[in-house]
Amino acid sequence: MVCPVLDSQGQAVAAQQGSSSGNPQQSVINDSNLPVPIQRQWRYQVQPGDSFSIRFPDTPEFNQGDVTVQPDGFVTLQALGEVFVAGKTLPELREIIQKSYSTIVSSQVVTVELKDFEKPYFVVGGEVAHPGKFDLRGDTNVTEAVAIAGGFRDTAKHSQVLLFRRVSDQWMEAKKLDMKKMLAVGNLSEDLHLRPGDIIFVPKNAISKIKPFLPVPGVGLYGSPF
Repeated sequence: MVCPVLDSQGQAVAAQQGSSSGNPQQSVINDSNLPVPIQRQWRYQVQPGDSFSIRFPDTPEFNQGDVTVQPDGFVTLQALGEVFVAGKTLPELREIIQKSYSTIVSSQVVTVELKDFEKPYFVVGGEVAHPGKFDLRGDTNVTEAVAIAGGFRDTAKHSQVLLFRRVSDQWMEAKKLDMKKMLAVGNLSEDLHLRPGDIIFVPKNAISKIKPFLPVPGVGLYGSPF
């Protein structure tokens, strides 16, 4: 997996993690002016275990109240059999169902409603009080996400907080945020709004890395007699 790391001006400062045999489209983390293929990534995509209902206004005999996506990504539709739907957004799912039934029912607008699905989330790791996975409820930026995770530890390096965002199955991008400067001057223009699945990582500062090796008064040169 190639994972370019961008600084606050959008310049690449770190390079590669793993590898990829394909040539996926690259983009820059931003909240606007995104290409259409990248905009699609922000829409929820149906996954195995999800369920949805289908309603036909003119032919209710084909209504289905609980269609579950199987582990292999297929669903079983009444009078049609198995249809692959995993990875489709809700508009794409509606289009697939409408086209699939077009040969046996009259032309009509089909209603598809998700019933059970993975709730949007974000992850905060590293030097925060309570690292973990959190529900993404409403508009949330990076500063708020760190606060939800309990705030920075004393060992946190505020100036190099990383926001990882998935672009495709093969690509993730990372944005480096100087939250120390951001909070000090009160300029939140770089405080990005989170997308579902975003990962925030707060690294250790330099002092915390060498602290175990610093001499402690009254104990000894290396801080431990053992």
